Amino acid sequence: TQQAMSTTLAFRGRFNRHAMRLHATLAYLAACALLIWGLSGLLHPWITTFGAQAATFMPPQRPVQMAATAPLDRMLANAGIATLQNMRVVVGEHQNLLQITEDTHKPRRYFNLNTGEELPDHDAQQAAFLARHYLKLPSDTRSEVTRINAFTAEYPEVNRILPVYRVQFDRPDGLRAYIDTETSAITAVTDHTKQAAQQWFQWLHTWSWMPVQGESARVAAMATLVGALALLSLSGLVMLVLLRRRQSLTGARSVHRKAAYVLFLPVAALSLSGLLHLFTHGWPTHTSPLRMQTAKPGPADLAALHTQWERITQGIDVQGLSLVYLPASGPSPGQWLYRLATPMQPGQAITTPSAMRNARFDGVAPTGPAVYLRAQDGQVWPNGDREYALRLGQHFTGLSDQTLQGTRLITRFGGDYDFRNKRLPVWQLDYGAPLHASVFVDTATGALVDTKPHSSRAETWTFSMLHKWNFLQPLGRNTQNIALVTAVLLAMILMAGIGLAMRKNRKSPPKLLRRSNTVA
Repeated sequence: TQQAMSTTLAFRGRFNRHAMRLHATLAYLAACALLIWGLSGLLHPWITTFGAQAATFMPPQRPVQMAATAPLDRMLANAGIATLQNMRVVVGEHQNLLQITEDTHKPRRYFNLNTGEELPDHDAQQAAFLARHYLKLPSDTRSEVTRINAFTAEYPEVNRILPVYRVQFDRPDGLRAYIDTETSAITAVTDHTKQAAQQWFQWLHTWSWMPVQGESARVAAMATLVGALALLSLSGLVMLVLLRRRQSLTGARSVHRKAAYVLFLPVAALSLSGLLHLFTHGWPTHTSPLRMQTAKPGPADLAALHTQWERITQGIDVQGLSLVYLPASGPSPGQWLYRLATPMQPGQAITTPSAMRNARFDGVAPTGPAVYLRAQDGQVWPNGDREYALRLGQHFTGLSDQTLQGTRLITRFGGDYDFRNKRLPVWQLDYGAPLHASVFVDTATGALVDTKPHSSRAETWTFSMLHKWNFLQPLGRNTQNIALVTAVLLAMILMAGIGLAMRKNRKSPPKLLRRSNTVA
């Protein structure tokens, strides 16, 4: 028995020495990682809470009235438009206009609904009008409009949507907005203060200062530091559990040890989920996932909508009208449909800054249910939104409904479909083999918004729950931010700060290791 105890004590001593050496080696790297990513991480809740944002959530609203409009087929013929991706009625500054998208990468074209006359080069003017609307600025506010075709440091790929217009206002604070005229949406708002905070966040949190050609080097360097933090948290837990001290600790050492018990879990969760996110998304594509279909409408495809408008909209308050293409499916040929959008449901008014912030991140659909009409004769297409979404899924994936595992209407942002996509509502279509992915389609424009492989679900969940702490969302976004900021600040002060101070005060590593052998 005495020999077994001696062997156990000898093993424990060797284990203690190795654990202490590993802990000492990782300490400085982990402290640097905790300070760099902790400080920069604090910028994110500040940006989302106090940074410049839109002054109104809803896009401009004006009832759609088509009784006095010119024939749509004549408009297309006169403009020489043979194929298109999307056609819809949009709210212009002074009146409703017909917007036609021939190609996502080209400026949209606009037409006067009553005369059929084209408004040349109007896309930039529409962007400026939308920016003033969302920011509640006077119509005479001077601005400079620039078309953005690629992601930049100021408009990073987290915004997802391209191309957009950058509307820079002539103001001391440098207020500027990014507008997607395809959906009449504001995709980002910034000013000098928010841009500076965002730049520091990108430099320190994502290391955007490293050249694009060095993506692998950037990932390796970041992984080294974050990995050291993760290993330190895990090795620290082992030491807390297995290294039991006979003497009681006082002062900074006692505080450091007690803090480790409380903060081990938050630090481990943040570092491990960040590491997984880095390896999953460390090599960005720098392209937008958005895809749209292109089709050719003939004269017979566009019914004389203006002559039937009163009949087909009787009892319906129409707030939006678009022409979408229903792809062919088996024996069913493709056809054009008019999509009539109804108003947002009562009780969903969004006016305060807090409500707008929650609507932007949690997601609130800006319109109500949709009604579909066959473009050829104006008759109701009874299959509805879900059937149209299934047809879009078949078109974009090339797969039949037999591989479909589930469908659901997404009306709020969440883990699988977050606020970066900007569009709501969308349909989520879950496909099995051979795709093994979830496809998100926007029935308002007939677009493929995003595709997420099922293999990424684990990373999506860990980043959402362990890194962003979205499990606290039921308590409110402010509570979530306060809890996360508090944990990070305590970790930086009580673990990194006190830990570095204790190491500096120690006389020499050999004495420390000899003292560790006195552990029971």
